[in-house]
Amino acid sequence: MLTTLDTVSLTGPLDSAVLRRAAAPLTVTVDDETRARIDHSRRLFRDLLHGDGDSRIYGATTGFGALVGYAGRADEADQCDNTLAHLGAGQGPDLPPAIVRAALLLRARSLAQGLSGVSAEVVERLTALFATTFTPAVPRYGSVGASGDLIPLAYATQALRGRGHAYLDDRRMPAAEALTAAGLRPLALDGRDALALVNGTSVTTAATALARDGVRAAHRALAALTCLLADLLGCDPGFLDEDLLRAYGHPGAVHVGTRMRHTLTGVTPSGTRPLQEPYSIRCAPQLLGAAEDALRYVDGVVAADLGGVSDNPLFFPADRGTGKDTGAAGGTDGGTGRGADAGQVTGPGAGAGPGKVVHGGNFFGQPAAFAADLLASVTAQLGNLAERQLDLLVDPARNGGLPPMLATAPGREHGLQGVQLATTSLVAEIRRAATPAGMQSLPTNLHNQDVVPFGTQAALRSYDMAELLGLLCGSLAVGLRQAVHVGARRPTAPGCGELLDALVATVPAVERDRPLDADVRAAARLLLTTDLP
Repeated sequence: MLTTLDTVSLTGPLDSAVLRRAAAPLTVTVDDETRARIDHSRRLFRDLLHGDGDSRIYGATTGFGALVGYAGRADEADQCDNTLAHLGAGQGPDLPPAIVRAALLLRARSLAQGLSGVSAEVVERLTALFATTFTPAVPRYGSVGASGDLIPLAYATQALRGRGHAYLDDRRMPAAEALTAAGLRPLALDGRDALALVNGTSVTTAATALARDGVRAAHRALAALTCLLADLLGCDPGFLDEDLLRAYGHPGAVHVGTRMRHTLTGVTPSGTRPLQEPYSIRCAPQLLGAAEDALRYVDGVVAADLGGVSDNPLFFPADRGTGKDTGAAGGTDGGTGRGADAGQVTGPGAGAGPGKVVHGGNFFGQPAAFAADLLASVTAQLGNLAERQLDLLVDPARNGGLPPMLATAPGREHGLQGVQLATTSLVAEIRRAATPAGMQSLPTNLHNQDVVPFGTQAALRSYDMAELLGLLCGSLAVGLRQAVHVGARRPTAPGCGELLDALVATVPAVERDRPLDADVRAAARLLLTTDLP
């Protein structure tokens, strides 16, 4: 896949770095091979739709969802309207533009794999919007993540048609006005095109991938901040001993321990600390290591979702065989794709000759739901660690004799007292949000969707939690910077010294009481966007 800072091709799988980049204008290209694959799939759809025998194709000749047993509208443009209009039932605030644009990039990539039967113009027009700041206004609530993210993607598709609302240069306006100002033409669709645009888990996948990136950045930050805390307090680094962690038997702990030992290279213990540190220091490699192992699972799910096809039905040309083409039909992650399974499916509407249409459930967002729920658990425990480390740091009974709340003149000044109160609130909010969503199924759609994964809720919740975790890291960082100002020793490990110097350059010391909200955000930005030791 050709990918640069400003250009991305739909030829190969996407990654989350590209999804993040999609928040700003970039060039998305469709090469001749991809366009030919899309055209081939479109011809197959047309051949099956108008061929002899059973030509029933869901969404093209039928009603939708529980009304699949009824005929759809005969006119293709009417069928498009029918598809999208009844899904205009979303509620709540608009989703963050970064999620919406990432979701549309994923939708374009899924359709470009040539299994959805859409017109090439749909993919090309989707890619064109990324050169602009055009972003559909999509309400947060309404998806159960089962038949894809139907309602949010319907709002996005309607905006591309010039209906509803959209953002341009961060300003909300009627979608038709935004399209004109962006130099884009309204998208014309038939029923198959419209259904393919909404029948995928692109919002769920985008939010999960972006949330994972945020949690991974916070995870790296917490490993570095733990090292800085241990160095400032003069702790013995024995809790990171290589043999100790290898004996533990968990690869994540070994990995994290190696990184933390590197950061603490050159550290000199003070010799005044207790034999065994509190768990928030001593067990940090085990906690962060378990988080690493869990994040690796999430990494695998995200990679599979970024490379797979999320749609229904799918159209398999005869020359695609049993779907073992890992590039477009089945995924790329060690056989985790299901193209081979799909190739064995037959049933009503399965075509002969040029290929077949297969009706199934590749729009069911259970993998991302489980991954996002696991991500929420990881986020909650990482948040607990950051909050407990800050609590240790402001407590004179445990911080090596530093003043309470790290105040320069306790009583007249209050140091980190407000910040610590806020971290308690943030942790409580994260814990409240960490309730798993991926198993709280509720039947809907006349029991057509009798089991649903709620992956969209899980993913969006994890995205929000990742932001709060970043603020907890920023809070701890402000505390560590202040600790040196009020009497903690300078770091003895060069890696820790570099981190402290970066914090000192970003956050002024607290002499007299002042609001610290902006300082916490500045520290969080530094930690989450900088290559840490």
